Amino acid sequence: MVTLSVLDLAPVPEGSDVSRALANTIDLARHAERLGYNRYWLAEHHNMAGIASAATSVVIGAVAAATSTIRVGAGGVMLPNHAPLVIAEQFGTLNALYPGRIDLGLGRAPGSDMATARALRRTLQGDVDSFPQDVMELLQWFEPATEDQRIRANPGEGQAVPVWILGSSTFGAQLAAHLGLPYAFASHFAPGEMQAAIRIYRETFRPSPRLERPWVMLGFNVFAADTDAEAERLFTSVQQAFVNLRSGRPGKLPPPRDGFAESLGQGERAMIGQALACSAVGSPPTVRAAIDAFVAATGADELMITSQIWDHDARVRSLELLGEAMAESRAAA
Repeated sequence: MVTLSVLDLAPVPEGSDVSRALANTIDLARHAERLGYNRYWLAEHHNMAGIASAATSVVIGAVAAATSTIRVGAGGVMLPNHAPLVIAEQFGTLNALYPGRIDLGLGRAPGSDMATARALRRTLQGDVDSFPQDVMELLQWFEPATEDQRIRANPGEGQAVPVWILGSSTFGAQLAAHLGLPYAFASHFAPGEMQAAIRIYRETFRPSPRLERPWVMLGFNVFAADTDAEAERLFTSVQQAFVNLRSGRPGKLPPPRDGFAESLGQGERAMIGQALACSAVGSPPTVRAAIDAFVAATGADELMITSQIWDHDARVRSLELLGEAMAESRAAA
């Protein structure tokens, strides 16, 4: 059976603030651990009022401190924004504090607009074109240091923090296969090249000391509720957020809105339909059927579940219903 994990974008709902959003993140992580999910990841985004995880490693530390068994990590750190040595030190520190529980997913997008990227970096010398070299440098910082090595990642050296390559195109698939690393595809918002990326990754994968065989994780939206109608209503929050983002009006996560789909134009409907194609929305039987079909079509080893639900209690309930549905699926198998 497919492994289930959680991607939390630390949403800041309308009517709330960052403090409440981060408290919700910690609470959701505890529930995910209780429900048996494998990993709990957070993502680096900047200059976005609706996402509270910009300081990703800090939030990962808070989540790891509040839990005890679930793996916690980045999905991901946008490496062009950082010197590889800094990330090695940060995640080496996290791994020293929470041994064997920390993951490091790496992306090559800025996680922001270019003006914000410039403010983060001061210059744009670190860019997407240097991503492969930066990944290899970062991997080297995690290796045991040599006697004559002048600069060391301390903490970091010798810790072998698990590193993942993230992507929404075939570029990351090729890099992950070449380096023998696990691969996570952002199908939860950019599924266009998903099948091509999976095929390239699996066909060209080279075993490495870090990974013997290909491992594919796919992002997948789940909005589960007691009824299909209630789940569809919850789903309107992320639909509104996508329309706002693509219209140049990003903001906090809107509350559900009855009749939202009917208010959209043809172009907006097509955009949402494409971006959120990899989604399961409905009651537990509906969600279970959608996930089974998705896994059958992709052969995914692991699903990274994300649920941008405005009401925190409903988001917790969605994870619970999904866990129950998949437990029934495993029992039936």
